Amino acid sequence: MLMFIVRRIVAGIVLLFVSTSATFLLLYLGSGDIARNILGQQATQEAIEAKQVELGLDRPLLTQYVDWLGKAVTGDLGASWFTSQPVTEGIMARTWVTLSLVLGATVLTAVISVALGVWAAVRHGWVDKLVQVVSVLGFAVPNFLIAVALVIVFAINMQVFQPTGYTPFSESPSGWIATVTLPIIALTIGGIAAVAAQVRGSVMDALRRDYVRTLRSRGLPFNRVVFKHVLRNAAGPALAVLAVQFIGLFGGAIIVERVFAIPGLSDIGVTSTAQGDMPMVMGFVVVSVVLVVVVNLIIDLMQGWLNPKVRLS
Repeated sequence: MLMFIVRRIVAGIVLLFVSTSATFLLLYLGSGDIARNILGQQATQEAIEAKQVELGLDRPLLTQYVDWLGKAVTGDLGASWFTSQPVTEGIMARTWVTLSLVLGATVLTAVISVALGVWAAVRHGWVDKLVQVVSVLGFAVPNFLIAVALVIVFAINMQVFQPTGYTPFSESPSGWIATVTLPIIALTIGGIAAVAAQVRGSVMDALRRDYVRTLRSRGLPFNRVVFKHVLRNAAGPALAVLAVQFIGLFGGAIIVERVFAIPGLSDIGVTSTAQGDMPMVMGFVVVSVVLVVVVNLIIDLMQGWLNPKVRLS
């Protein structure tokens, strides 16, 4: 198990290095005249050259990247070129907001998908067809359209939830629930589509196995066989899809946050990229990749616990 964890961590470190290297190169090539963007179009050439020296933009690209990487390894991601705010402070404050939406949507997706998938695999008939229709609709309708529809129905017409804004949990738990419910639902609907279909297929496949007939012949109740044995064998593929969905939900949250005017990573990511604020964008990439690596590691560990063969792969 230890070597299994080490291999996954090393793979995550390699992914982080490749992602940051590619992002740094693309920002360097596509950001244009960053010093002029910071100082404004009326700035003199002398002021622009002085700003380039201050930011270190006059140095070779490799030197800039090695300098950034050396500081990043120690936890120093620098400061924003436009606001002078420490990157770690600015990113982490927004990360918890986005992460609360994604984790809430992931948990809700897992619970509802398992229930729908098992229900469809066991009952068949109209239930199975209904789940398949819901899955197709979840794939077809974009998150932002679902978000807009939820705002119109539940926030504007029914006035049950707030249409925009965000209330931290520390300020008001009830206010936090009121502001994150609709965004989480908007993210969950799309996530259910893939996971429920995978759970349905995996459970149907497991129900055809010989061990299920053997357990049933021993007099074990059908529900116990399904929830204790079948689900464990069907969980592996479903967990893999759920890990992919987490990444998709993370990307979807960036769009949904814009619809609900939630101050998450979307605002800082879009603004920093448009400005060419390299330290802030690099911090955004680092946090995003680390989250993906951590979630994939957790999913891999869960799969290794469910199926020991995974540890040897």
